[in-house]
Amino acid sequence: MTEPNTLKPAAVSDHTPAPGGIAARARAAFAPRYLDGLNPEQREAVETLDGPVLVLAGAGTGKTRVLTTRIAHILSMGKARPGEILSVTFTNKAAREMKARLSQMLGQAVEGMPWLGTFHSIGGRILRTHAEMAQLKSNFTVLDVDDQVRLLKQLLQAEDVDDKRWPARMLAGLIDGWKNRGLMPGQVPAGEAAVFANGKGGKLYASYQERLKILNAADFGDLLLENIRIFREHPDVLRQYQHRFRFILVDEYQDTNVAQYLWLRLLAQAPSSTSPRVRGEVGLRSNPGEGDSPRTELVERAPHPDPLPVQDGERESAVSAASIHPKNLCCVGDDDQSIYGWRGAEVDNILRFEHDFPGAKVIRLERNYRSTGHILAAASHLIAHNEGRLGKTLRTEDVDGEKVTVTGAWDSEEEARGIGEEIEDIQRRGDRLNEIAILVRASYQMREFEDRFVTLGLSYRVIGGPRFYERAEIRDALAYLRVVNSPADDLAFERIVNVPKRGLGDATVQLLHDHARKRRIPLFEAARAVVETDELKPKARGSLRGLIQQFDRWRAQREVAPHTELAEIVLDESGYTDMWQKDRSADAAGRLENLKELVRSMEEFENLQGFLEHIALVMDREDGGEDDAVSLMTLHSAKGLEFDNVFLPGWEEGLFPSQRTLDEQGRAGLEEERRLAHVGLTRARRRAKIYFATNRRIHGTWTTTIPSRFLDELPAANVEITESKGGSGWGGAGGYGPSRFDNLESFGSSYTTPGWQRAQARRGGQGGSGRGGFDEEQSPFSSSRSDASSRGGFSGGFGRNRRGPMTIEGELVAKSTGTASEFALDERVFHQKFGYGHVVKIDGNKLTIAFDKAGEKKVVDSFVERA
Repeated sequence: MTEPNTLKPAAVSDHTPAPGGIAARARAAFAPRYLDGLNPEQREAVETLDGPVLVLAGAGTGKTRVLTTRIAHILSMGKARPGEILSVTFTNKAAREMKARLSQMLGQAVEGMPWLGTFHSIGGRILRTHAEMAQLKSNFTVLDVDDQVRLLKQLLQAEDVDDKRWPARMLAGLIDGWKNRGLMPGQVPAGEAAVFANGKGGKLYASYQERLKILNAADFGDLLLENIRIFREHPDVLRQYQHRFRFILVDEYQDTNVAQYLWLRLLAQAPSSTSPRVRGEVGLRSNPGEGDSPRTELVERAPHPDPLPVQDGERESAVSAASIHPKNLCCVGDDDQSIYGWRGAEVDNILRFEHDFPGAKVIRLERNYRSTGHILAAASHLIAHNEGRLGKTLRTEDVDGEKVTVTGAWDSEEEARGIGEEIEDIQRRGDRLNEIAILVRASYQMREFEDRFVTLGLSYRVIGGPRFYERAEIRDALAYLRVVNSPADDLAFERIVNVPKRGLGDATVQLLHDHARKRRIPLFEAARAVVETDELKPKARGSLRGLIQQFDRWRAQREVAPHTELAEIVLDESGYTDMWQKDRSADAAGRLENLKELVRSMEEFENLQGFLEHIALVMDREDGGEDDAVSLMTLHSAKGLEFDNVFLPGWEEGLFPSQRTLDEQGRAGLEEERRLAHVGLTRARRRAKIYFATNRRIHGTWTTTIPSRFLDELPAANVEITESKGGSGWGGAGGYGPSRFDNLESFGSSYTTPGWQRAQARRGGQGGSGRGGFDEEQSPFSSSRSDASSRGGFSGGFGRNRRGPMTIEGELVAKSTGTASEFALDERVFHQKFGYGHVVKIDGNKLTIAFDKAGEKKVVDSFVERA
């Protein structure tokens, strides 16, 4: 008889749930629903959990959804607990949105995710935990910008540095830039330290850091910089966080600066007991010229573009590859949307991802869920001109929709009128104003749109900053003009009595208030009385007497000088313009541009009183309570937003791309400007409308402008040329100066797009057609429409009344018709805008006239009459 324990059990086949059976249906019932609706690329990005991953997420491709779904997937699969996930965003708003989405996906509030936040909030938490390693206490104070500047002013005074020549705000900007690049005081290159206070910049930076320690304080930059120093000097602390974070996720990776990159790279290394004790960043890089050779050498990671100094003994060569092998890191970003280089962002961080994290998988999200086909095609064709990009092409399964339109205007005022009329048309068709946005390159462009909207009664909101007339520098300038106009305006006088600083502090103002109340007179009259007494110290009395004399002089000039000229005199003689010229902060240049735009806006009014009444109307408009309003903002502020209708004014050389950016950064700056144009186009869901003006006020002077090179980089098949709806007649009453096409020599500029090169090559001598020797050929922006008019003028190259126009890369060019003018040389004539003058040159129907007051101008003869 066989023993039971020696019997072999009967073989049992493996079980697979039958398709459609009870088990399969039961499994599907509890399968995660958060994966539903993901396209294949999105799902791959969510489910690829091992090793480094770069998700190249184009505009409108569902980046935020992928990032939050990936976190939900990690938690649902049990790959990590909430406290083991480090998820870094750039704004608190993004962090809150991510938590809300996770709560919806997982069906419960997301608890226990303490490491979901911004770079600086997480860095601040780590620093408070290890504050003693940074010579701080855990209750240290984080200084704001004003506190930083006050502290730096004290240090400048102690070093006997002239604060007027070397402003504390400028030094604050330099220090912030150094910290963004991960540079401690001893690591700042000597050449950079020498640019401030005749070589004292480095010493002042060191003194500032020492003073912060004494005050138990840190600034915004220290929240990451001190983290980096602690991680480098205390490998055990670094290993603690490397062990803690099993998964790291980073949003908007293209916007990281060098310090953020270094902080992230240290944490992204897999923990090892042999982690290097180094101050410098360590990584593996193939030897030059070895290609894919497995042989590697240990090198210092050099942050681009500024290498960190390496001290002797800071590198250990016996570090194994395993000690720096990157862990489960996922960075989401778009190299085509890197637009913050001016504040330290390094697009090279994302471009080098595969090099920095060997074996990384790159997943491209190219299906756009926002914009129509024509808009995406135009944006993709434009950004393809950039050389520094990883490359992807946005596509959509939506309809092609309307083509991107390009419209020219005579000047910026006509541009604002035309856009205002288009918005009214859109509103009449039933679209909400909330779905309309105007995106400008520079904030001073907003003024004309704000004025136009007040005139039209259109509700609007300014996003990313105050409305034009609510900006601090504009309020200050208006306060000066209000006191000139009305000495009894106490609120205005009090605002500027010590702006710029004149040594008239709160005590002086309180004294003036007391005197004014006792005698029941305005503050200005109280000041006039007080300076005749000994109640004030000599210095304050002298400053106040000088200010009163200035206002008396300005009021006398009001009777004889134009109000625009008076405004310039007031801003210059008061020292207000000079105050901002000496200010080296990043926004000082923009404030000066806003002041020039304010003066320019006064030209539309007969006198100072009329202008101030208009401002009162604008300022009286209710703010923010409008449920439906047009959004007005800069292109930088528009990142992450989307609208059905997007207007993009000011596409001109010098404005967009910005000449300052081109001068300071060269090709890198041009590519960032092109990325900014790409961002602007991809904010539009249904309609994108580009405008440019032939004449624009720049630095207080009307200047003829060249259309942006970006226009010639748009694809012809996806663009339509339209006429401005705000036209007023070329060379007529609505014009402000001669067209740049009055002299063909204007084609000799450095502008070198293909269309302009063809136009220059055809200059002169090919005649006969009345087109000035140019052949009219089809181009991305050509238009064959040509309706003659008895009036003969046209507005901005695209007006309704035109006389035989021609097109060169989409611009209509005013040329003589070849017919002889009825006017004769030296004949006395009158022009509605420029007044009386006499003819000095005749070119067909175009006259050069020496006006009595306006100087020499070129106009079409139909706009003048015999005197």
